[in-house]
Parts: sequence; C-alpha cells; structure tokens
Amino acid sequence: MSSLVLLVAVLLVLVLVLVVALFIDLAHRYPKAATPMLIGLGGMTVIVAVVVPIVVR
Repeated sequence: MSSLVLLVAVLLVLVLVLVVALFIDLAHRYPKAATPMLIGLGGMTVIVAVVVPIVVR
C-alpha cells in the first residue's frame, strides 16, 4: 500500500468520525430531527454504495 493511499484512507476515517460526531450532537440537541437525519443518512449510504463501484471502474 503506497503512502498516498494510506494517507487518504486515514483522512477519510477522520472525516467519517467527525461527521458521526456531528450527527450525534445534532440528535442530542434536536431529538425530533433524529429520525429524518437517520433516514437521510441511510439514503446517502445507499447512493454511495451504488455510485462508488461505478466510479472506481
């Protein structure tokens, strides 16, 4: 694994941790918005799961 790939992977993990922390904080501050946020996050996950394999090819 090249150092550039490793660096990008580490940065993506750090960004993912920050986004999850943001969602946890928002859900704690606004409990009524937690369900729509989770539905949106699930939708984004499905879209990314479809788009990433197409782009990588």
